Amino acid sequence: MRLTLIAGARPNFMKIAPIIHSIQKSQKEGKNISYRLIHTGQHYDKNMSDTFFEELNIPKPDVNLGVGGGTQAEQTAGIMIAFEKELLENPTDLVVVVGDVTSTMACSIVAKKLNTKVAHVEAGIRSWDLTMPEEINRMVTDSLTDYFFTTSEIANTNLRNAGVKSERIFFVGNVMIDTLLANIDNFRKPEVFDELKLKEKQYLMLTLHRPANVDEAEKLKALMGEIVNNVQALPIIFPIHPRTAKIFKELGIEADNLHIVPPMGYLEFNFMVRHAKAVVTDSGGITEETTVMHVPCLTLRDNTERPETCTIGTNELVGTNPNAIKPAMEKLFSGNWKHGEIPELWDGKSADRIIKIILEKL
Repeated sequence: MRLTLIAGARPNFMKIAPIIHSIQKSQKEGKNISYRLIHTGQHYDKNMSDTFFEELNIPKPDVNLGVGGGTQAEQTAGIMIAFEKELLENPTDLVVVVGDVTSTMACSIVAKKLNTKVAHVEAGIRSWDLTMPEEINRMVTDSLTDYFFTTSEIANTNLRNAGVKSERIFFVGNVMIDTLLANIDNFRKPEVFDELKLKEKQYLMLTLHRPANVDEAEKLKALMGEIVNNVQALPIIFPIHPRTAKIFKELGIEADNLHIVPPMGYLEFNFMVRHAKAVVTDSGGITEETTVMHVPCLTLRDNTERPETCTIGTNELVGTNPNAIKPAMEKLFSGNWKHGEIPELWDGKSADRIIKIILEKL
């Protein structure tokens, strides 16, 4: 069994890594399975240095298609052209895509047009918000996928409601949590922790990147004002994307308890999350990690593709209205935030289930 594994951005590699580790275990057991790791180059990330791969024990890609930036259409076309050439030169039994980036969708289209089977890891998750490019990527990919590996029963239901037969749906858990649990003992305290004299559970982590939150100047100022003024003067640590940093500088957003720091590596960032009082974010993936680490999470979005982090975990949708931040913070500081539970099969063994199914059933 030959697999072609697709990654287009840094979080994709964190999802692919446990799958590779499981393949390697199966190879040592004498199983007939091999893989080729493709980096589409969709996101250029200077943090993806040799150290990144070494820290997380992620093999370097067999090839980088080097597609790079551009508009949504340009990226999609570039990835399709480059991956078609790659797949023709290196045929495979199964193309495995993860997550919901442009590479996920583009490589699925190419594979199906070349009559190659597709497996989607994290299939079936939905925000039902078509203004999000990721939602379109998810829907198109799942319309072409042959084998669906899911993170929750909610995802299973979404797929069945779309007409997918149950025998093609495999509930395996969350590979991102495989990586989290494999590395939790290796989390590394960043220098900023001691430099700012931070204390356990006495600071908040903040991440913002969605255009709806960071591109509208007045909205961003209002959000930041409400956050800064309602954390009881606790330090706020904001590892900021360069694009957002530029907007911040132009708006002159400053506060004594707001600390803008450079982007962090995986091990350092999750150290900070694990020891924080809470996380304020508009990310999807972080809500999964906070749920497993039992850290309160306030999500500045009106919807989520990971509803189990709210119904089961520690996440709550605060929304995008700045006026909703104060009551959410009052709930946090009153000690009434839910402790949360860990969703079913988020146990660090998802990749092993995937490879077992691929070897035995596909």
